[in-house]
Amino acid sequence: MVWGAISGPCHTAEVFGFAAAIIAGGQSRRFGQDKALALWRGQTLLAHVAAGLAGAHPRLLIAPPGKYALPGWETLGDLRPGEGPLAGLETALTHAPAGWVALAGVDHPALTPAYWHALAQALTPGALSVQAVAPDGSAQPLGALYHTALLPRVTALLDTGERRLRLAAPPGMPDTVLVRGLSAGYFQNVNRPADLAALGRQEGEGPYS
Repeated sequence: MVWGAISGPCHTAEVFGFAAAIIAGGQSRRFGQDKALALWRGQTLLAHVAAGLAGAHPRLLIAPPGKYALPGWETLGDLRPGEGPLAGLETALTHAPAGWVALAGVDHPALTPAYWHALAQALTPGALSVQAVAPDGSAQPLGALYHTALLPRVTALLDTGERRLRLAAPPGMPDTVLVRGLSAGYFQNVNRPADLAALGRQEGEGPYS
């Protein structure tokens, strides 16, 4: 299923009808230091991602206990440490109440409440995932909504040795909803220091402008 984007930004505070989970247990090898604590616009990348999901409840931080201080978020150790974002999704779906969960990583700091609002408006009966489509045409499995009913599928994938998050809810599946037409600024990914520098240069093109 494919939806168009919501026209215009959402400026009001959002109260979402879903839980949120941020995956922050990566090694940041390409960044050279803990990118969750890297600063952009005076705040850490982790804080930016958390701010975009402040209207969700409950709010779960998938990270080693004691590694980060994030008020209002419950820190949970990954059920399969070191196994990547698919394992992080399993942890989130295991601990979240039945229903929808917004899954984010610390490397997409421009995901504002308006972004999550657009995905939430695309929820349809029978859907198990809602994913944004970047301007290059690729569906984004991180920065997406997942239903807790996906947990058995995710666990089965991990048990076979699979680690690719995109296989949890592939774009071609009838229970995966795709949302197109969102601003390119939302999809700025921070994997290397150069990406963070580029993020600063592109602020005028992003969803904050």
